[in-house]
Amino acid sequence: MKYVLIGNSIASVACIEGIRSVDKKGEITVISAEKYPVYGRPLISYCLLGRVKRENMNYRPADFYEKNGVKVLYSRRAEKIDAQGRTVTLDGGETIAYDKLLVATGSRPFVPPMQGIEEVESKYSFMTMDDMLALEKALSPEKKVLVIGAGLIGLKCVEGILDRVKSITVVDMADRIMPSVLDKEGAAMVQRGLEEHGVKFVLGDSAEKFEKNVAYLKNSKKKIAFDILVVAVGVRANTELVREAGGNVNRGIVVDKGMHTSLESVFAAGDCAEGYDSSIGSDRVLALLPNAYFQGSVAGVNMAGGMALHDDAIPMNAIGFFDTHVLTAGVYEGEVISDIGDNYYKKLFIKDGCLVGFILINKFLRAGIYTSLIRAKTPLSEVDFELLSKEPQLLAFSKDARKQKLARRV
Repeated sequence: MKYVLIGNSIASVACIEGIRSVDKKGEITVISAEKYPVYGRPLISYCLLGRVKRENMNYRPADFYEKNGVKVLYSRRAEKIDAQGRTVTLDGGETIAYDKLLVATGSRPFVPPMQGIEEVESKYSFMTMDDMLALEKALSPEKKVLVIGAGLIGLKCVEGILDRVKSITVVDMADRIMPSVLDKEGAAMVQRGLEEHGVKFVLGDSAEKFEKNVAYLKNSKKKIAFDILVVAVGVRANTELVREAGGNVNRGIVVDKGMHTSLESVFAAGDCAEGYDSSIGSDRVLALLPNAYFQGSVAGVNMAGGMALHDDAIPMNAIGFFDTHVLTAGVYEGEVISDIGDNYYKKLFIKDGCLVGFILINKFLRAGIYTSLIRAKTPLSEVDFELLSKEPQLLAFSKDARKQKLARRV
């Protein structure tokens, strides 16, 4: 069996492990646009911050590929999928045959149309190792940085470079930071923590145009001078290979719960895939590291002839900024139970008799219990939720349920 994986990502690592759990001998080839072994992308901000050394960013040990019998084609790009002929064409015209194919092409930065942005000489994205290395070369203590985008990527960049530049201003058209992750009150708490470290925010506004190193804002008419520009507005799934091959594509590559695409013998996983989100009961892109791993693992097992499903995906985020730590999951709908203090924040969301979501800031001891309730859609009538709402603990479950949970841990 010949397995080909497009993309050298977390999803690809999981796919390799999934394949090898079923098939120990098949040929595995990875096509990697980057020149590095797979690394943890969330670590690039910590590398800039000095908390993680570059050599410690690898997601798996140095001998991972060798031990698993994997051939990696570094700095190569897949240009075309021939789903009928079962081949992938690379840059340069070379073709590789496959029996089973994984598309794990991830996503790319989205740069909205902004007049004059092409005139900005020192502008960067913040998604890859090369992005980090390029930005690092530009940093110096006298430079002012403008970040367009107050989402997760933009703010992790802020954390990574804040102590290495003169100032940072963040502009976002939303009325709060991380609007897809936090509600208004939670966002305000995290924003205050960042402001205490010197970060400036201009929210509810956008950069209308640039004149070299000056940004002109649309609503406030403010002018912001800068030396370095980081654009972190959002991302777009890399779906072109599958779409051009005739596969079904929406915002992402459409997959079923087994990670099959609409093309025979072609699977997809990670940020490029649009799969089932159990929290809303329909498909959408969940561009999250844990989801990428689970999807890749399921794809690998099924590619090798096994049987696996990914049917309990939910949105989850674990984020830290300096001394503020955030954990969220599910959807923010229904009845709300709150516990909010000066430096902590807790909201639980209950709908149709089940826990459907939570937001926790600096208060998430044993929060995995909440996550398991959401994934399993456990009726709250089956647990002591009054006890759980105060603090997640196994004592809130029946004796049999506690035994089952403890058995799973072992």
